[in-house]
Amino acid sequence: MPTPKIVNCPHCGMTVEWTPENFYRPFCSERCKLIDLGAWATESYRVPVDPQDENDEGAEPGNTEEKR
Repeated sequence: MPTPKIVNCPHCGMTVEWTPENFYRPFCSERCKLIDLGAWATESYRVPVDPQDENDEGAEPGNTEEKR
């Protein structure tokens, strides 16, 4: 049987075995998992956005006509 991969809990840093038996992976516990979920829900974490990506498919600003 292969040795399970060891990862660090993203919240507290505790080492965790990456196995199917660990229902909270990559977290060490339900507590760390819920704290992380709460941080996303309150927008403490944000995914950075490149201002250029805000335009649909690289269209020029102000150009709303569809290409035919």
